[in-house]
Amino acid sequence: MLAPPAPPPLGVAPARASYPLRPVPSQRRLPAPRAVSAATASHAHDAIFLRRAADVADQSAGLTSPHPNFGCVIARPQLETENLDAWVAGEGFLYAQGTPCAELLAAEQAGEHARGATAYLNLEPGDCYGDSTAVSSLVQAGITRVVVGLRHPLKHLRGKAIQSLRSEGIQVDVVGEDLQSKLFKEALTSCLIVNAPLLYRAAFRVPFSVLKYAMTADGKIAASSGHASWVSGRASRCRVFELRGRSDAVIVGGNTVRRDDPRLTARHVKGHVPVRIVMSQTCNLPEEANLWNVHEAYTIVATQRGARRDFQKKLAMKGVEVVEFDMLNPRDVMSYCYDRGYLSVLWECGGTLSAAAICARVIHKVYAFCAPKIIGGVNAPTPVGELGMNQMTQAIDLIDVSYEQIDRDMLMSGFIQPIPDLSPVIPSVDEIPSVDPEVSPYETNIISFYKTWDTFGAFSNFSPHPIHMPDEKGDCLTWPTVEHYYQAHKFAGVDNLQARDIVKEIKKARSPEEAARIGRTRQREFPELVRLDWESMKIDVMYRALKCKFSSYPHLTEMLLSTAGSVLVESSPHDLFWGGGREGEGLNYLGRLLMQLRSEILGTVRTSAEVATDSA
Repeated sequence: MLAPPAPPPLGVAPARASYPLRPVPSQRRLPAPRAVSAATASHAHDAIFLRRAADVADQSAGLTSPHPNFGCVIARPQLETENLDAWVAGEGFLYAQGTPCAELLAAEQAGEHARGATAYLNLEPGDCYGDSTAVSSLVQAGITRVVVGLRHPLKHLRGKAIQSLRSEGIQVDVVGEDLQSKLFKEALTSCLIVNAPLLYRAAFRVPFSVLKYAMTADGKIAASSGHASWVSGRASRCRVFELRGRSDAVIVGGNTVRRDDPRLTARHVKGHVPVRIVMSQTCNLPEEANLWNVHEAYTIVATQRGARRDFQKKLAMKGVEVVEFDMLNPRDVMSYCYDRGYLSVLWECGGTLSAAAICARVIHKVYAFCAPKIIGGVNAPTPVGELGMNQMTQAIDLIDVSYEQIDRDMLMSGFIQPIPDLSPVIPSVDEIPSVDPEVSPYETNIISFYKTWDTFGAFSNFSPHPIHMPDEKGDCLTWPTVEHYYQAHKFAGVDNLQARDIVKEIKKARSPEEAARIGRTRQREFPELVRLDWESMKIDVMYRALKCKFSSYPHLTEMLLSTAGSVLVESSPHDLFWGGGREGEGLNYLGRLLMQLRSEILGTVRTSAEVATDSA
């Protein structure tokens, strides 16, 4: 595999558009192209619909844990009207991993109008489930042409869906390859922006990191006393909640916890609640703090190995996870977040930690809220500490800066590092690996899976495969995913109305991420409602669900059997029971159950073969 490109020098990059917080495609009327030649008009139409696909994809941000954002717009053949909105037959976006794909939703909405139509995709489909739903949805709908903004940035997915569509006789045009008009520049930028987190992760092997701060007009984030409530106005704080809702994690330093006692939740914004991470070398943190209340959101304390072990135990008793590092620094913490599968991280720290993160080159974008206030103070803290720069010519120039007035405040945002366009970096599936043509990166004795975008993502309990399982009364019920079934059965059979309501709440969750969040939160809030035998039964519950899943989908059984001879590892770095843990210290029960199921299936196949041989 090719090594990821090194980050570019700070402040040096081509211009990129600003990352929008919340576009509202439904309120954005499609512009009518000017009177031009037929070929130019066709390209103009393509560019407009492709940008709309990117806008549609962005609708999933903040609704569930961030993931690759897929949007699909199906446009009918040219109608005799300049109102391009009338051309749109259907559109859809991927709400979350484990939910129906954008292509299927758009095709269902379009119905018969999809026949002979063109589908616009901001990103090549990334099918890790072995059933090619995205491709088959477009084929069965009668789509004759597909326009793709970006090839998938992950190597094991790149080009596969495009090749599958072309093999079905569908014309596929990829921007920058088959479509090279200047008219596509803005549309391509929109496609890059909406999946900036995935692109940064693929290129630099760290999550997309945003530094956010609020300061006065004279550049202070607090008074000399440390008092900081409130620098910015209410409208700006609501915008911060939106930023949190789009992030996997929010990071602060120990000083922020001691001084401000923040909650760091995405209040007033429905949907995803990010993990809260506190970085503290000495673990010199208060005994009581809002962040130790894990009913609202999960909290991780990142500290140096051996720091205040007694206090670490107290945090663990409260449900706070403590992760020790040999040397605590922003780069290692971001590598850890990468291993956890995070795409987006929001830094809301003070000047010392923000300076360290910038120097470590893990900050990619800055959001600076400037309030029309002057506080003064020689010792009043500033948003960024010492960077070791002595001349103004050394200053970091933000790229593609944008400005937005929010009530009385001004929001300035810009990139420190540009959104990486991986097109010339990652080879297509048709190219021969340059390192060793005889070696496949997947020929290994250990097969790891975790996130649903992994090569064997279908093994995940979050994969979008409904299962039909009987309840305690023997009635067969349909569960959207294995994770829905597993989380609900923490409370199943408990003779309590509230427990039954929790089961219904989990069953209705729109994604496996939401089901997991509800199940874990309710388990912490109401431990008395969890079935008494849960700890002894949870492995059996998971195994029954896995057996049902693989027996219901033959292509999954084939995928599982293809791993014969390999060790399966659920590579979650923070789950020490179902996963392999950060350094292999986990019990990996999910991997074990899959290997047990694989052995059972292989045993059944051998027995059937022996019976057939004896009969012959």
